[in-house]
Amino acid sequence: MASSSRKSFLFVALVLLLALVVSACAVPAAPAAPAAPAAPQGKTKVVIYTAKENEEITEYLPVAEKALPDLDLEVLRLSTGDLTARLLAEKENPQADVIWGVAATSMMIFEKEGMLEPYAPAGVENILPAFKSPNDPPTWVGVDAYLTAFCVNTEKAKEFNLPTPASWKDLLDPVYEGHLVMPNPASSGTGFMFVSSVLQGLGEEEGWKYLADLDKNMAIYTKSGSKPCKLAAAGEYPIGISFAFVAAKLKKDGAPLEMVLPEEGSGYEVEANGLMKGTDVPDAAKRFLDWAVSDEALSMYAKYFAVVAKPGFPVPEGMPEDTADRLFPMDFQWSSTNRDRILEQWTSQFAVKTEE
Repeated sequence: MASSSRKSFLFVALVLLLALVVSACAVPAAPAAPAAPAAPQGKTKVVIYTAKENEEITEYLPVAEKALPDLDLEVLRLSTGDLTARLLAEKENPQADVIWGVAATSMMIFEKEGMLEPYAPAGVENILPAFKSPNDPPTWVGVDAYLTAFCVNTEKAKEFNLPTPASWKDLLDPVYEGHLVMPNPASSGTGFMFVSSVLQGLGEEEGWKYLADLDKNMAIYTKSGSKPCKLAAAGEYPIGISFAFVAAKLKKDGAPLEMVLPEEGSGYEVEANGLMKGTDVPDAAKRFLDWAVSDEALSMYAKYFAVVAKPGFPVPEGMPEDTADRLFPMDFQWSSTNRDRILEQWTSQFAVKTEE
């Protein structure tokens, strides 16, 4: 027993000695580091639906991002008709926070459907009355207007011995058979703008007769509003019915184009912005809408559009100084109210020529 106790005592003593040695040799623990500062809050994502042209978005977006560095601006771009259909389909579960640069006739539909939250962006008092809804605060606010133009490829016109059309009526000349291109109004706001202006200008009975006669000369209907002018610029067709800013830009870039604003007046459409009802980021969305009607934004729109929502900006190169005086007096409410009926009738009669 004595031998066993002695062994146990020696074992315990050895363990204690080793513990003391290890403790003496151990590196002293470093003092606790101060708590790291909290990571900066991530950017707030704002989902923006737009019908603006890709060329515009490429120029505008970096400027908006610089002005709003704490926002993550996610942009979905579709043609006016497709975007309108998508927004209506998402009505019960909205995916967008903001609508930017979409036809006022479509905005009126969204307003009627209760999809827009009224909001008066900073500086709205400087926006021309014709560019905003009459509500107070406004349901939508316009930024610019695009207008009908004929894009005539002068080289192809000479090749086919085609006169330069000066008016809507001129386009019915049989000499143009197979040489005209215009947008499908069901997918393109530009196409709908042209059809609506014809129906308003001539009256519905004569307007539909005009569109039937025009169809005889039409080669194809495109899905995009800018494409007819781009096809004309590329020499694929002599004449495209499109909108003015793309004609002026392509001509400036060297395309053999002549831009014609029709004698009857150019049909036009206001591009407008709005706040989606039910957005999860209303404050961030409102800040984008503030920027979208700022002088910084309007000065960029004015590079493309001869008519913007606030006076005082120069007309783009290649556009007539009196462009604003050449507009056909459009009734946007009539266009919006009758949109579905007009598109249904047009589609049933003419859509067969739409490009694949």
